[in-house]
Amino acid sequence: MSASLPIREVAKPWGRETLPAPFCKTEREKIGEVWFEPPPALTQLLVKYIFTSENLSVQVHPSDEQTEARGLGRQGKEECWLVIDAEPDARLGIGFNAHVEAEAMRAAALDGSIEHLMTWHPVARGDFFYIPANTVHAIGAGISLIEVQQNSDITYRLYDYGRPRELHLDEGMAVARGEPYPSSLHCHLAERGNARLVEGPHFRLDRVAGAPEVAVRARYANGALLVIPLEGEARIGGEAIGPGGCGLAESLSAVDFTANGLSLIAQPL
Repeated sequence: MSASLPIREVAKPWGRETLPAPFCKTEREKIGEVWFEPPPALTQLLVKYIFTSENLSVQVHPSDEQTEARGLGRQGKEECWLVIDAEPDARLGIGFNAHVEAEAMRAAALDGSIEHLMTWHPVARGDFFYIPANTVHAIGAGISLIEVQQNSDITYRLYDYGRPRELHLDEGMAVARGEPYPSSLHCHLAERGNARLVEGPHFRLDRVAGAPEVAVRARYANGALLVIPLEGEARIGGEAIGPGGCGLAESLSAVDFTANGLSLIAQPL
């Protein structure tokens, strides 16, 4: 069985007709996301690339506890973003400038002013953000990023810039937090080097330069993991996985990392 996960290209109205390297595909329809299909051995996580030419909708995701309370099972969604390219004026909208009550948030979603209440973070290559469930957020135009998330497709759209897509104000208002985004959930990565990015509650995520250090190997010692090369190759069972790919490894010891490579590794908790 191949270690490389199958890819699914997802058309989005805010996507791009031409994808950047290493994808470099020109499509008649706009491709906004490239998904790596979660394998049966590791269904908890979904990895995707996101490419934007326009702003995404303002949206929010529920937690596991909230979806269980609605009889939907454990379908909560926490996610994180690593920006791999950004135009000079690119921004991410995350949280609010000040506390916003639910009624005011609903009214702002209806008249479009919600985007002006949000905090818009200028971004560049190397910016990393963790997005907890219940955080109101929007990805702006001119951004390429890698998203690692709980494998859930529940999204409550609050505002969509006039696009003819369904909004979910009742569901969204029931879970959205009208709060500022904690600065502790954002960091900027140097071009090289190791970085411990996420350690719970739902998954762990590290960036590793070359082979993982002893402490990283200890944290990832048990269970399968996903390997997302950023530079250079990683070999899983002799199969080469390069940038633009994502591979499943039964264990960290089954992965050979290029000495001068750079990769993300992710594992559910």
